[in-house]
Amino acid sequence: MPSGSPTPGVGRVIAGRYLLLRRLGGGGMGHVWLAHDQRLACEVALKEIVFGDPAEPGQERAARVARARAEARHAAGLRGHPHVVTVHDVLEHEGLPWIVMEYLAGAVDLRGLLARSGPLAPAECARIGLAVLDALTAGHERGVMHRDVKPANILLAPDRTGVPYGRVLLTDYGISVQPDTGETRYTMASALVGTAGYLAPERATGGPPTPAADLFSLGCTLYHAVEGRAPFARESPLASVTAVVLEEPRAPVRAGALEPVLRKLLAKDPELRATAPEVEAELARIVTPQSEAYPRTRTDLGSRPPWDAPPPPVPEADRYGRSGAGHRRSSRPQAVRALLAGVLGTVLALGGAWYALADREAGAGGRALPYGEAVGLVKPLREGDCVRADWPGGTRFTGAPRLTVDPDCSGAAPDGQVMASVPAASDDEARERGPALCEERTRELRGRLADVRELAVVPVPDGFEAAGRRTACLVLGAHGPVYGPLGDRRRTGTVFADTATMQRRDCLDVGSRREARLVSCEGTYDEQVLGFARLGEDVTPAEARTRSDAMCAREVAPRDYGFDPSVHEAGSWVGERSWKSGAHVVVCTVRRQNGGTMEGTEP
Repeated sequence: MPSGSPTPGVGRVIAGRYLLLRRLGGGGMGHVWLAHDQRLACEVALKEIVFGDPAEPGQERAARVARARAEARHAAGLRGHPHVVTVHDVLEHEGLPWIVMEYLAGAVDLRGLLARSGPLAPAECARIGLAVLDALTAGHERGVMHRDVKPANILLAPDRTGVPYGRVLLTDYGISVQPDTGETRYTMASALVGTAGYLAPERATGGPPTPAADLFSLGCTLYHAVEGRAPFARESPLASVTAVVLEEPRAPVRAGALEPVLRKLLAKDPELRATAPEVEAELARIVTPQSEAYPRTRTDLGSRPPWDAPPPPVPEADRYGRSGAGHRRSSRPQAVRALLAGVLGTVLALGGAWYALADREAGAGGRALPYGEAVGLVKPLREGDCVRADWPGGTRFTGAPRLTVDPDCSGAAPDGQVMASVPAASDDEARERGPALCEERTRELRGRLADVRELAVVPVPDGFEAAGRRTACLVLGAHGPVYGPLGDRRRTGTVFADTATMQRRDCLDVGSRREARLVSCEGTYDEQVLGFARLGEDVTPAEARTRSDAMCAREVAPRDYGFDPSVHEAGSWVGERSWKSGAHVVVCTVRRQNGGTMEGTEP
C-alpha cells in the first residue's frame, strides 16, 4: 500500500469480531473492506453501507438498509454456486448492516481489467459469459433477477491451481428482486434500478424485471468485453438510456464468432431475444469448437516434443536476484482446470487479444510463402520452434512481425515459442477459426506465466498448403524476450536465465550464487512459485528487490494458498533483463522460514 496516512476506518473492529485491514473498493451501496475474522483467524470481505448525505431522507435510508439485507438473502440462497460470490453472514453494527463475504485474493473486476488491458478475445469472452450465464440461470430458477449485470459486477480471481482470472464470479445482488413473491422493490427516488447503458429496453421504459432483461444486460457486458466499449455508451446516462431504447448497438468489429450471439442477446423485443439454453449452446461452441480434432470433452494442448537443446550457460550473478537470504523450498500439485474454471491467463491476462496475420503476398519469384511476405518464413512453423520477432516500427504487437526461427531454442533470447498448431480444412476456415482456437489452446500456459501474449500466425491463401494447412499458435513475451523455452518444454535442472520463464507452481532449487534451478516438485526443493506482483515503471530493479518480499507477502500471501504462516514465508525474485525491457513483474514464492527444504505436497 502507498505510504502516508492510513485510510480512515482501518483498524476498526466490526461487531467485536472483524478487524478492518484495508479498503478493497466501493460502489453505489458502499465500501468493501478486507477484514480479519478474529474468531476464525481468516480473511473475509466486508461490505459496508455508506450514506453520502447524513440528511438523506429516512425513507431512502431505510431502502438502502433493506437492499443490503436483500442482497445478503439472495446471494446466500445461491451459496455454494461456483460462479456466485459466497455470502457468509449479514450483521448489524452501530445500527447499520454489514455483509460478510468470501475474500477473493488477487481478484479484479472485469471493468478494471478491460480499462487496464483492453478488449478480450472472443473465446475468452465466451468463457466468461458461460460462467455468468450459469450464475444467472441458477438465480432465475429461484425466481431471483439480478437486474445489474455489468463488467463491474463480474469478478475474475485465481483458481485453485493459481491460474489468474480462472474463477469467474457474479457479485452485487444489491438490487436483485424476486418479483413473483411480492417482495418490495428497493429503488432510490428519481433513479433507475440498474446501470444506464446495460438496462434492457423494457426495463428502461418501466417494465418488470425478467430473465430476458438480465440476458440483455449480459449481452451488453460481453459486447463491452470484446469490443472495448459498451454498445450503448453515450456522453451521459440519459443519452445511454435513450440509445438502449431507440438505437441499434454499434456494429461490432472485433467480436468474430461472438457476433451472432451478441446480436440475439441485444434484440430490443424480449420475445425475440435468445433464451438461456440457446446462449449457452452458442457460447460453448465458441469456447470449444466442435471437430474431430478437438472434441469438447477435453482441452488438448497438442503433442509436445521435449526440448532437446543443451542447457543455456549459467547466468551471471547480477542477471536476476532474489530478496532475502538462505536456502529454501516448496511444492504443490498442479491440476488441469475445468472448462469454466480455467482462465485467462496471466497476462492475457493482461492483453487478452490475438492477432491474425493474413498477408496474402507471395515470395520472390512467385513462390508461395506459408504466411506471406511480411512474415517472411519459407517453411512452416512447427510446435516447439523458438522465434525472434521484428515488429514494424519497433512497436510490439502492431502489424505483422517478421519472424526468424530458432528450432532448437539455442539462441540467447528468443521472443517466444510455438506452443500449439491448429488444422483447418481451408484457408477461409483457418482465418475464421484459427485465432480463436489458438487463444483457447494457449490459455492454460499463458495463465501460468507473468508477462506473455498469444499470437496466431495464420496461413495466407496461396501458402495454405505450404503451411501444412495449420495455424501456428505462438506465445510471446509481452514486453520483450522470454530468454528460453516455455512450459513443459523446459528441461528439469536448467538454471533460469531470467524470471521471464518462471511459472506458477514451479519448484526451485536455489543456489549459493543467487541462481534458481528448475527441479521436480516430487523431490525436495527450496521454493515454489505462487504468483506474480507488479511495481511501477519508475521503480529500478534494485528498488524492486528491496521491496519485493514485503509486496509478495501482502499481494500473494502464502497463507492464501494454505501455507502455515508460522512455518512459511513469502520470497521473491526480480529479473534484471526482463525488468529493463518493461516487464515490471515480481515473481512471488513461498519458502520455509528456517531455511529448510520442502518436499511432497505442502500444505
